Amino acid sequence: MFNLESCLGAVTRTVSELEREGKPVRNVTLERSYDTTPDDLWDAVTNPERLPRWFAPVSGELKLGGRYQIKDNAGGLITECVPPHYFSVTWEFGGGLSWVELRLSAEGEDRSRLTLSHICPVDDHWKKFGPGAVGVGWDLALVGLEFHLSASDADRIDENAFMASREGKSFMADCSEDWRRAAVAAGENASWAEDAAKQVTAFYTGSGPQGAE
Repeated sequence: MFNLESCLGAVTRTVSELEREGKPVRNVTLERSYDTTPDDLWDAVTNPERLPRWFAPVSGELKLGGRYQIKDNAGGLITECVPPHYFSVTWEFGGGLSWVELRLSAEGEDRSRLTLSHICPVDDHWKKFGPGAVGVGWDLALVGLEFHLSASDADRIDENAFMASREGKSFMADCSEDWRRAAVAAGENASWAEDAAKQVTAFYTGSGPQGAE
């Protein structure tokens, strides 16, 4: 397998304050580059035949104005779509509503930059878990995408085995710590950020409460 430390270091993680519909929200953003063209990267993140190879099966009407459903996870509405550069969707899960935006840009002929933003309401879930709740989940997805783009077409990570492994648990804990740092850098209370990160780490490593995803 590729080097997980390089995957951890390849991602820039930031948290920022915004308003949406007159209410405070937090923008949880991941940025990293991949060794492929924007067209291929767009196909990897939107093609329903490729999505299960690194992410999850996604059904629905995958076009502007259509509704999508991720198997055993969120669903929502595709609100903007500008191939191969940008799309935005509502993220409806467990009775909650947040928003996801994905931007792709070229970095030379065969390299592309991906920017993923998950915009979260400042609700009870955020107050308990902070940015790592969605951030670590997306970190895992971006690892799967890296493996998909660099491995043979038939290969994919065994997610259950990876998340149960010592290597996987260490990676998730490191990501959670990076999200704690990002929250503090954004001006969040340091004590709160530490408590939230502990909750997220416990959840993803298998010893914590349900609900961090």
